[in-house]
Amino acid sequence: MKSLIWLMLALGLLTGRADEMKMTATNKTELATFGGGCFWCMEAVFERLDGVKAVTSGYAGGTRENPTYKEVCGGGTGHAEVIQIEFDPHKISYEKLLEIFFEAHDPTTMNRQGADVGTQYRSIILYHNDAQKQLAEKARELAQWRFPRPVVSEIVPLTKFYKAEEYHQGYFRKNPSAPYCAAVISPKLEKLGPKLAKPK
Repeated sequence: MKSLIWLMLALGLLTGRADEMKMTATNKTELATFGGGCFWCMEAVFERLDGVKAVTSGYAGGTRENPTYKEVCGGGTGHAEVIQIEFDPHKISYEKLLEIFFEAHDPTTMNRQGADVGTQYRSIILYHNDAQKQLAEKARELAQWRFPRPVVSEIVPLTKFYKAEEYHQGYFRKNPSAPYCAAVISPKLEKLGPKLAKPK
């Protein structure tokens, strides 16, 4: 009788462990890092997508450690304004994020997006692994068919991501009526409207 009870307990523990492992695998998220001009704009676009868990504005692709916004804007650190996206690959694919990336900005302007000029506003994809690199290269080739000018988006490995100052996080959500938000971000969101989920 004791043996039967121990067997049932062991099976129960194994079943519970299997369920826990299944839940962990199902809830696993991945990261994507893109730069396409001002990170306020990119953040406002990607945080509206179903399957995106979080979007963090920051800096990447440069040489100085722990750069400040002022230093990045000065153009001397080599960093780009970027966003890091945490997403659920079961709800939205990396390929879909790339598709939105190429539609959310002009990838044919070197170091510029509209009135924002400088290397910190360059179009850049910072991949986290070889699979992302291959998908990014394929997406850039596909995007080229949509533009009359050459696509100049960089595709480089992510070496370090630095989170931007807190006041940059969720900037559009917190300041929708600010002049830049009203003049630049709102029209961009309206243009992309059909491709975006409702705001969370």
